[in-house]
Amino acid sequence: MKDIKLEKKISEGRTVDVYESGDLAVKVFKPDCPKTIVFYEALMNAKVEEAGVKVPKITEIELVDGQWMIASELIKGKTLAQLMEKQPEHADAYLDDMLEIQLDIHRHTLTGVAKFKDTLREEIEGLNEIDHIKKYELLTRLDSTPKHKKLCHGNFGPENVIVTDDDKVYIVDWVGATIGNASADIAKTYLKLSLSSTEMAEKYMNLFCEKTATSKKYVQEWLPIMAASTLAKGIYTKEEREILLTWLDVVDYS
Repeated sequence: MKDIKLEKKISEGRTVDVYESGDLAVKVFKPDCPKTIVFYEALMNAKVEEAGVKVPKITEIELVDGQWMIASELIKGKTLAQLMEKQPEHADAYLDDMLEIQLDIHRHTLTGVAKFKDTLREEIEGLNEIDHIKKYELLTRLDSTPKHKKLCHGNFGPENVIVTDDDKVYIVDWVGATIGNASADIAKTYLKLSLSSTEMAEKYMNLFCEKTATSKKYVQEWLPIMAASTLAKGIYTKEEREILLTWLDVVDYS
């Protein structure tokens, strides 16, 4: 991979940038990114691929000039986020498509994958932005939730779905993949959507509840937990932090 030339930048993130390189997409992690994160993402990508989820196939992992890189097949197309922005009049239809893709992910289960509840517990326990009472409330709520074994993306949003010109769908960014509760995964997606559009986030949650006969209150009860999880990762802007902090209040939804 040392001879690979990084060409057009496909996307730019807080922890990773992605470049085109011939027929490959090269994910370049920031210098301070732990090696465990890089290899966990590669492992999860391989596991979900084996399970039948359509993902770009990884071809190589290497450390170059102090930065870890993952090379995978280049999928040419547009993300759902780009399609929504380009065709806002079809936003509701794209939301429906997005939910169907997430529900299909939830139909899978894997072995040898971290449990969602264990990951959430560790994140909440290590969160310094809340006091011990708030931690206790959040952990008590987490412990009371049912144990499920569904594949959860962990950070699912329209930017993680690539649609090709011939309508094939690929899902990317599996570093947060776990086995656990689908409603928790939906709550995380709700929070991601709400950072840009509360209306879109509400539509998405309502759509999920309608299609799966899930109580909206049940999904909402995950929101403080998922907000704490997001804060624990430390990847947010000042404005996003303020929004996430408002979701930390443990309340009973009517």
